[in-house]
Amino acid sequence: MKNIKKKTIQELKDECVLLREKIIQTVSKNGGHLSSNVGAVELIVAMHYVFDATTDPFIFDVSHQSYAHKLLTDRWDSFDTLRKIDGISGYTKPQESSFDYFIAGHSSTSISLAVGAAKAIFLKGEQTKRVPVALIGDGSMSAGMAYEALNELGYRKYPVVVILNDNKMSIAKPIGAISNFLSHAMAGNFYQKVKKISEQILQYLPDSATYMAKKFEESLKLITPGMLFEELGIDYIGPVDGHNIESLIKAFEAAKSLKKPVIVHAQTLKGKGYEIAEGFYENWHGVGPFDVVSGKAIRKESLKNATTMFSEALMSLAKKHENVVGVTAAMPSGTGLDKLISAFPNRFWDVAIAEQHAVTSMCAMAKEGYKPFIAIYSTFLQRGYDQVIHDACIMNLNVVFAIDRAGIVGEDGETHQGVFDISYLSAIPNMTLLAPRDEQSMHEAISYAYIHEGPIAIRYPRGAFSAQNTITQPASYMYGKAQVLKEGTDDVLFLGYGDGVGKALLCAQMVKKEGLDVGVIDLCFAKPLDKELLFESSKTYKKWYVFSESSKIGGVGSLLLSLKEELSLDVQIKSFEYQDSFIAHGATSLIEQSLGLSPDQLAEKVLKDTIKIN
Repeated sequence: MKNIKKKTIQELKDECVLLREKIIQTVSKNGGHLSSNVGAVELIVAMHYVFDATTDPFIFDVSHQSYAHKLLTDRWDSFDTLRKIDGISGYTKPQESSFDYFIAGHSSTSISLAVGAAKAIFLKGEQTKRVPVALIGDGSMSAGMAYEALNELGYRKYPVVVILNDNKMSIAKPIGAISNFLSHAMAGNFYQKVKKISEQILQYLPDSATYMAKKFEESLKLITPGMLFEELGIDYIGPVDGHNIESLIKAFEAAKSLKKPVIVHAQTLKGKGYEIAEGFYENWHGVGPFDVVSGKAIRKESLKNATTMFSEALMSLAKKHENVVGVTAAMPSGTGLDKLISAFPNRFWDVAIAEQHAVTSMCAMAKEGYKPFIAIYSTFLQRGYDQVIHDACIMNLNVVFAIDRAGIVGEDGETHQGVFDISYLSAIPNMTLLAPRDEQSMHEAISYAYIHEGPIAIRYPRGAFSAQNTITQPASYMYGKAQVLKEGTDDVLFLGYGDGVGKALLCAQMVKKEGLDVGVIDLCFAKPLDKELLFESSKTYKKWYVFSESSKIGGVGSLLLSLKEELSLDVQIKSFEYQDSFIAHGATSLIEQSLGLSPDQLAEKVLKDTIKIN
């Protein structure tokens, strides 16, 4: 680990320049989170200067802004493997380094982790030697979990330092000027000593004097951004210039010395040090490879992605029907809802990082006769699972869950792979599961969802459908009905669901070259399955292969095995879904290959099973 504790302020500034250059150069080649990382460089350098990463838990919220931490902890030479298969993760990961306290990819967990760590440190009697440090962005403070943790922290009074990285510059100038003055006092030992003495004196003053003193203190809080935290019982320092190393060090040292819960409010600029990305630009948050000089993305020609198809289909529907509304949780452009929010600001909303609220609020709208479309990534919908059951499905409300990023998502890795939604949704009564296979079927799926009664979930992949422009047969959805795409002369049947349909068709073409002629069915619905068609198919096809970009446990294969038992089908079923393990980061095609699930690997497995090759 780099030892920066003996460096001068100027040397620390020079270190920040080097870290920024390394991050920009690497992300420009590999892609990743850019603006948040270069914006947090001074914060992380000051953390390493004041606290001890070998003993103090360094906890990064979401941890997408932890690149400087990685570079300071023995990963400088391997940093060029960032987000590549078998390379270092874009998030903190304890299996990668002992300096990464916890894995994180979802927001608002850091303060809860810090409270838990503080409890353990107290029970071990190590509170004089160790202090948890949590770095959380202002965006993550929009989720309720952060406040649940702050509520307990303020009550328990464990020594914890929470660094609030405010990179929106949202504090108004008048308040900011007063707060800036106060922060210099608050960050110094003098203020803390005066505050402590004042508290002691107040215990011995007459009631009238105590009342006046407390009123003065409350009035002072009203003109500081720390009022909320102070009311929760947590000391507040700030706002501090998040790019001034000297100010940060003073603030962190003061916070550390207090031996109680403290919020250090630091204001930073996203993209700091890379002028093109400086400011609140969502498109510079997570980026693909780009040219450093111009800032222009380096893109290969690609097919239209599923998110764009969903956005266009929903836009068309919203123009026809005024009762169509929608919501997303801090992912307007990622889900394609940004265009609808712009076109219909009174009917489509971004509710920030609040998946639970997003689901429940739309359930109330459904009860009022509106048709809500809830657009959330597969990995993030997990955070609103109770609300899906309790508020949508028990009430059997007419809500649509538009599940983006279903399947392997690539470089974001374990915390973001969208592989569990079929497993966790199929078990819920009243829930219907539908998946389009291409652009035309996406439009049909959205149109069908509008007339469907009850909760329905539509899943689709990140990027383009694998069946894009390969199917001439149009889709037309009827509740619980599958579609035969190809008849086969052999007794082998490929069953595809969603993006798995394209892979099934590609494999069918590959095995046909080796003399195996298989049938192909698009299941269309995973719940309910088309019992009638599948029963009839079992008379002709005895070997079934399942193609779905989802977990094998509780996935489409499991649902078909249940149907086999229910209908006493005389078939063998083999699923090509994901095994029971978390899927690592890396380019999607390489990850599929490492799992043995690339189209050519699957074709070879089928051919071996049917003894068509040696």
